[in-house]
Amino acid sequence: MNYTEIPTVAPTPHFDPSSDASILRKAMKGLGTDEAAIIGVLSRRTSDERQQILLKYQQAYGRDLIKDLKSELSGKFEDSIIALMRPLTVFLASELHEAMAGIGTNERTLVEILCTRDNASLMAIKTAYQQQYRKRLEEALSGDVSGDFGRLLISMCACSRDEQNCDPALANNLAQQLYKAGEGKLGTNEGEFNRILASYSYPLLRCVFEEYKKIKGKTFGQAIDSELSGDLKIGMKAVYLSIENRSAYFARELHDSMAGMGTKDRALIRLVVSRAEIDMGNIKQEYQKLFNKPLEKAIKDDTSGDIKKLLVGMVEG
Repeated sequence: MNYTEIPTVAPTPHFDPSSDASILRKAMKGLGTDEAAIIGVLSRRTSDERQQILLKYQQAYGRDLIKDLKSELSGKFEDSIIALMRPLTVFLASELHEAMAGIGTNERTLVEILCTRDNASLMAIKTAYQQQYRKRLEEALSGDVSGDFGRLLISMCACSRDEQNCDPALANNLAQQLYKAGEGKLGTNEGEFNRILASYSYPLLRCVFEEYKKIKGKTFGQAIDSELSGDLKIGMKAVYLSIENRSAYFARELHDSMAGMGTKDRALIRLVVSRAEIDMGNIKQEYQKLFNKPLEKAIKDDTSGDIKKLLVGMVEG
């Protein structure tokens, strides 16, 4: 699945952050708030552009845009807008922190953020985490998750996956190693699964998965299902699925955030905010294929009010 990434939020031609700041100020001045104007500006700007608007707003009015937005907005709509106003790496670092805060851990959030990104993105998130919380991300993780699952997340944080080498000659040998570590013996050598999935490039691993299927007659995803359990299975499966087809992985995550009773708003907001500038166009195509329904329609059916307008605005592009 080597595809061209299609964002739905792209840099604005002839971008004028001062005029945007003025629109936002007018939207919040006086009685009532013009939410449509706020959505009109912020849903169509990239993360970098929103940071420039913040500065221009301060320069023009001597005011803090985030504080003003917080005092004017409320509920999930406020959460979404504040998520948009933070640099993406800072936002994702805060989502990791939140996933580990308090009683219980939201493992799915940790997996979604840490098991699906390239070295550069992970390194930027790690740096943002350390700056914000005065603690290394690995340290926070090892205090919160343990065993093979903890080791999987910490190995992702090494940010040293080989992103270049795609020597198909290695694929058969690696597939044999995966087979021997799992189905080829009694018990599973989780360390070997971890080493191979965390170390090699995505294109090479796609070849490895093809070879595995030839050797075994079933997919490596099926092997993960039968060999592993619990959080480790969820984590390994996410790594596997995002290597096979990253946009399909995120399409499924979006679907899960809206499935069943009540919407997992936090996950829905995070997925839209974090993918709109990267590959939301691809995710929409995969969503349609997998669920026979446009993603915009799913969001419209599942949310309401201003948050619906904001998220649909970002997904429609």
